[in-house]
Amino acid sequence: MGSAETDDTLESYGADVGGQTGPLARFHEWFLVRGNRLAVTALLSTGILALLVALHELGVIEFVDPSPVTRVASGMIAGTFSLVTLVVSVNQLILSQEFGAVGKAGDRFESVVAFREAVADEAAVPATPTAPTRVLELIIESIRHDAVELAAIVADHDAEVRDPVVRYTNDVQERADRVDNTLEKSAFGTFSAVSAAINYDEAWQLYVATHLRNAHDDSLSPAATDQFDELIDDLKLFSVAREQFKTTYLQRELTRFSQLTIYCGVPSILSAILVGLLYADVAGPNVSAAALPYVVSALIVVVLLPLALLVSYILRTATVTRRTVSVGPMIPQKDPDKGPFDVTYGEER
Repeated sequence: MGSAETDDTLESYGADVGGQTGPLARFHEWFLVRGNRLAVTALLSTGILALLVALHELGVIEFVDPSPVTRVASGMIAGTFSLVTLVVSVNQLILSQEFGAVGKAGDRFESVVAFREAVADEAAVPATPTAPTRVLELIIESIRHDAVELAAIVADHDAEVRDPVVRYTNDVQERADRVDNTLEKSAFGTFSAVSAAINYDEAWQLYVATHLRNAHDDSLSPAATDQFDELIDDLKLFSVAREQFKTTYLQRELTRFSQLTIYCGVPSILSAILVGLLYADVAGPNVSAAALPYVVSALIVVVLLPLALLVSYILRTATVTRRTVSVGPMIPQKDPDKGPFDVTYGEER
């Protein structure tokens, strides 16, 4: 195996594939997933207000004629009610996951217990921690330990086997250290913890470990093969834990979104009603002509606040789901024409 091929072998094709640098790319990432959702909502609302004021200053829209404004206000009231109804439906969907018969609840409990026992066995601890972030830290520590042990075991192997395995284990240790540092500073429920989990490319590491073990099966010692199996088992455990971690986080996120939408729903409806009442007097609006555009624009922003909240939360949940849609070493981010692991049917026979 040549060096160029080996280097390409160890290239990551994880969740952060295609990441770009630069202010625009960082803002895009902040806007989609990393930014506080309330801050993103405030940014969207400010943008809407600025757009309305700018269009008025340019003479594109006017707030003098009451007919179009009141029609818009009526439509916004109906839209807000529809949005609140949608949020209630989402909340019911989340709650439905928590309800079930005794047998189903028992199966879920047994699955969780079995998983926790597997983590405890792999990490050699009396019991798996209860905090999700600590569970991930424990699995990451186990992955790092297995990588170190594997590198030590293959130290006396031929260079053709030793070099790619050592480079692979070094990459595993480096990425494990980065994730561990992030998790130590994160509390469950914060996106930094979720980001550390979803961006850890265990799928690619699992694929590389499986390929290296099988490709050099005849040259590896029994101890090295067993250590490869240990590492692969830990990577599988991390994949399962990450999915559970992500699911729990998204449930909390959507529940929080439901609460905030209900909180914003009442002021939104009242603002839409107030827009209509401003033009209810036959003599014209009760606000001076100079201040009217800004008052109506501000009220419209309040009316659209639940929509801005919906956009900010759905952007994050949809992006997280899209980036973690695959389970195991099925990596849609990877270009099928790249990478050295070209295989043909029957080549191992």
